[in-house]
Amino acid sequence: MQNKRKIPLFFVVLALFIQMFTAIPAQAADDFSINAEAAFAIDADTGKIFYNQNGDTALEIASITKLITAYMVLDAVKQQKTSWDAQVPISEYAATNSTDPELSNVPLSQDRTYSVKELYDAAVIESGNAAAIALAEFLAGNEHTFVDQMRQLVTSWGITDATIVNASGLNNYFLGDLRYPDSGEDDENTMSARSVAIIARHLITDFPEYLDTSKVVTAQFDPESESPVEMENSNQMLPGAPLGKEGVDGLKTGTTEKAGACFAGTIERDGRRVITVVLNATDPAAGARFTETSRLMDYCLDNWQLQTIDLANHPMSGNTTLKVVDGKEDDVRLKNDGVAELWVRSDMDASQVTVETEMDETLLNNGDLIAPVRKGEKLGVTTVSLNQDDLGYLDPTEAPSANVVTSKGVEKANILLITWRKILALFN
Repeated sequence: MQNKRKIPLFFVVLALFIQMFTAIPAQAADDFSINAEAAFAIDADTGKIFYNQNGDTALEIASITKLITAYMVLDAVKQQKTSWDAQVPISEYAATNSTDPELSNVPLSQDRTYSVKELYDAAVIESGNAAAIALAEFLAGNEHTFVDQMRQLVTSWGITDATIVNASGLNNYFLGDLRYPDSGEDDENTMSARSVAIIARHLITDFPEYLDTSKVVTAQFDPESESPVEMENSNQMLPGAPLGKEGVDGLKTGTTEKAGACFAGTIERDGRRVITVVLNATDPAAGARFTETSRLMDYCLDNWQLQTIDLANHPMSGNTTLKVVDGKEDDVRLKNDGVAELWVRSDMDASQVTVETEMDETLLNNGDLIAPVRKGEKLGVTTVSLNQDDLGYLDPTEAPSANVVTSKGVEKANILLITWRKILALFN
């Protein structure tokens, strides 16, 4: 988060009070919108997209950037490239940044070192910009090289709309002459809300322990020093915070003049985890990004439910039989094997689905099978989609599906039968 200013408790409580007594009736599932420039929501497990409002437009993301930085720290520890206890020296750049009164930070001194864990906690809980810079310099030698690694990481996840120029999410103005080469003095990190959701999903899937830190409401930085600093999580939706919501345990806020008020959030309820992204909440009220996120979370949890579809009862697209070369029988029938769990919104008809079958041509010989053929042999996949749902999945390969298999086995014919068929073929 760029600005150090936090929302005064009085105004947060006042906003909550007003919200309680001027609640807007819930909108219909097909008539829902968020007061923000962009909003996006997914199921964390399957990557099913629940909501997309301008979610494919690249926008400034501010300190949501630190989700990438946190991932890279966690991965470095996992790969044993560093350890939580490793001591990090503080550069003049990081030290100067840490005392800028306009920025979210914990003060860092060049006269001593701090552990990786201390700086990581400061970056996640307090949104400490200098802590993120210090970690970037420690892990990569300098922030520019770390930015190159950030870019490589998000590209490996299929993200193509990101522009990353620093490790903290600050406007380049605050980096001065140390900004990334060829980046503008007023540039910021940008990407779409969809891309933020992809990053958030990778983070909590690969490193669920991130949530152990992101759910901390308050903590002390450098508690053994003469002047420990009280860190306060800017996520006002955490249980125990002024706008607390049960089940919320992350992820990251972000605020700059250009980005506006942003928040990537997550909630777990009844075994389901939803990831939400709100970029540039347009309501000027205090805590608007949190009230809008709360509405988006409720919309997803209340309106989207899993339904089980037995694909054996649905015909496949394309051929339902395959020719068997040199088999006792000439062909074999195919079938869909198994059930698929389909996300269905409350206003959608679960019976109106489309199935699409794709055969694995590498398992066939010019489109045919060669005997012998086993019963239940997997030859392809049938994917099912809801006709009224055009939102899809973050990764299309994660769409609900069932295997296409052979309905029975076909033994290889004996040599006499094979020879006789070849003779007959000469006269046909």
